[in-house]
Amino acid sequence: MTEPESAAQWHDGAEASAPGQPKRAAGRGAADAMTGFSGSGRPAARNPILRTSLAALTTARNPILRSGLAVVAGLLACVAPASTAYASAPVAASAAPASAAGSSADTAAPAGLAGDAAAGLGVLSGTPYLPRPTGTHPVGTTALYLKDTSRPDPWVPTVEARELMVSLWYPAKSEGRRRARYMTQKESELLLKDAKITSVPLDVLSKTRTNAYSDAKPAGRKHGLPLVVLSPGFSKPRSTLTALAEDLASRGYVVAAIDHTYESVATTFPDGRVTTCVPCEGDHDPSLFTKLSKSRAADVSYVLDQLIGPHATWKDASLINPSRIAMAGHSAGGASTIAAMVKDSRLRAGIDIDGTTPPGILDGELSRPFMFLGKPATYTPGSGNPAAATWERDWKLLTGWKRWLLLTGAVHESFTDIVPLADQLGIDAGAKVPGVRSLEITRRYVRAFFDQHLRNKPQTLLDEPSPRYPEVKLCSPDKNTCE
Repeated sequence: MTEPESAAQWHDGAEASAPGQPKRAAGRGAADAMTGFSGSGRPAARNPILRTSLAALTTARNPILRSGLAVVAGLLACVAPASTAYASAPVAASAAPASAAGSSADTAAPAGLAGDAAAGLGVLSGTPYLPRPTGTHPVGTTALYLKDTSRPDPWVPTVEARELMVSLWYPAKSEGRRRARYMTQKESELLLKDAKITSVPLDVLSKTRTNAYSDAKPAGRKHGLPLVVLSPGFSKPRSTLTALAEDLASRGYVVAAIDHTYESVATTFPDGRVTTCVPCEGDHDPSLFTKLSKSRAADVSYVLDQLIGPHATWKDASLINPSRIAMAGHSAGGASTIAAMVKDSRLRAGIDIDGTTPPGILDGELSRPFMFLGKPATYTPGSGNPAAATWERDWKLLTGWKRWLLLTGAVHESFTDIVPLADQLGIDAGAKVPGVRSLEITRRYVRAFFDQHLRNKPQTLLDEPSPRYPEVKLCSPDKNTCE
């Protein structure tokens, strides 16, 4: 493999919408100058197999195992020739059936190696992995095709109905017969081309091993499961939030991730059509993201109608507790969370993950619980950064429970699947915190927020700095401090 590429191209550009910031350069894949995403970060191992082995070392908790893995990593460094680049590694089937005792990939892990460390070794066989969920429930998943005939598409007005694809994840009674596909080959191709990443096969993301089972039988009692809606970043497919969704589902949540049609580089419909991103090209000023946030809010309300309304689309929708619904989103999806909460009172709480909030969305007070989770390079209060100023503006209008948290060493995509997968593929994302660690932290804090506000389980993690997660700073915007 050639020198690892920078993953700055992964950035979805929503942060460029802040007033006074430079407009985004025409054409997808241009790194945004103000995101902090193009930093050099930690050195990337040129050999992706060695890189993954080293990543596994950071997650192994057993000191003996750590030493053993160190030896393995050293041997790999000595014996693996340059020809062992990822592109030439054998590829295992991502949807291979799993037995009750676990799949072949699970049992192939070294004795005593579990969780993310075992998952990190998946790239040794040519198959990227998502870190395993932390909950006790097996995870099921299914996809819904929805068509809102009450409104035209906001980006292609000649399309008279708004079509949406939604992925659902949920706790399952048992593991199913086949693991769910992460994304299609075409979606992988378009996402990597959009990011101008050429050092890996274009279909590699379609081979990513997930932890959910397609159409597994749901577990739970009627109206017993809280619902979390997820909205991805601008230009990103819903699949980039899969690891977070799987984790929440393993903990007893139903999760609905929405592909906002024509806002993603690729959305595949059941009839084989693939739509691409219409507003991605050209300059992006705040008005575009104001329109996008309001459009996404309408999408969310329609999806809620289809999940908890009198004519629910999902056959197991009765499991959802209609009084315990919340939302989180990354980047543009985070900004859209505020818009959705303003529009729809069914959303009891929300999280904006590293998303600059456009003007014209929050014009009055919002008293429901809300949390900002971002990176210091962009969202440090009092820094004068125009993106941080949008959070400061909205913070004053948030009159209920609220938090402002920053993850040190993160880049924009650290809160999604992209950095953990980039680490495995030998692509330097510029992050100073490894992808498996940033994902662990994202999962933990997001889950704590929803446990507190949808399940009434107080979480001290959200009230003070944690010695377990020293990378996370709790900010007081009124004092311009973070600790």
